[in-house]
Amino acid sequence: MAKIFCIANQKGGVGKTTTTVNLAAGLATVGQRVLLVDLDPQGNATMGSGIDKRAVELSVYDVLLESASIAEAVVKAEKCGFDVLSANRELAGAEVELVHLEHRDQRLKTALAAVDADYDFVLIDCPPSLSMLTLNGLCSAHGVIVPMQCEYFALEGLTDLVNTIKQVHANLNKDLKIIGLLRVMFDPRITLQMQVSDQLKAHFGDKVFDTVIPRNVRLAEAPSYGLPGVVFDPSAKGSQAYVEFAREMVKRAPSL
Repeated sequence: MAKIFCIANQKGGVGKTTTTVNLAAGLATVGQRVLLVDLDPQGNATMGSGIDKRAVELSVYDVLLESASIAEAVVKAEKCGFDVLSANRELAGAEVELVHLEHRDQRLKTALAAVDADYDFVLIDCPPSLSMLTLNGLCSAHGVIVPMQCEYFALEGLTDLVNTIKQVHANLNKDLKIIGLLRVMFDPRITLQMQVSDQLKAHFGDKVFDTVIPRNVRLAEAPSYGLPGVVFDPSAKGSQAYVEFAREMVKRAPSL
């Protein structure tokens, strides 16, 4: 049975897509079968996995509108070792089209049930806004991985996300919970980041992952080559940290 996780944060620019593609590549590196679902109309996770979003024939848009199954729409990211259910600009229109349909927030969950036995992990890259697409992701998932920078405004955004998860848990998905907080773009030389990191650990305890992702130029460069950092430069500190995070996820998964 696949473990399904949303990578979500209502604050933009916190490394959600970077985390999704690098965790997917890291999990593939340690021998896991992984499906990455790109739910963001910008299609950054698709492009960051080496797939041209403009050339994709079937995408998550077709799956949500039930004109294709995941098995039909999935594309293999050859260099990365995982499968991708891709996104492109069409997905922006799905917001409007889903509004009038039955079970509009459960469409992804239903589609994923058909491929449950084919994967160990399903990672869903959510858009920063709380939209019908994000709701589909949250309704499908066992839990949420929250990448966050150790800065003051990030704490503010985290409060909003926790409230959203509580609402979805209460009304739509009883399984949903926060799996953990991942500290990203971390620089231990900055006193404020250390202070916020300590606050997170004091408040959330073991919900804060042990792995910390450092601020790393190679991770930032990798998307321009259409690859996750883990594949683009496996020796970079950021890439090694994501592989370590993948190992931590595999270790935690049975108890989640």
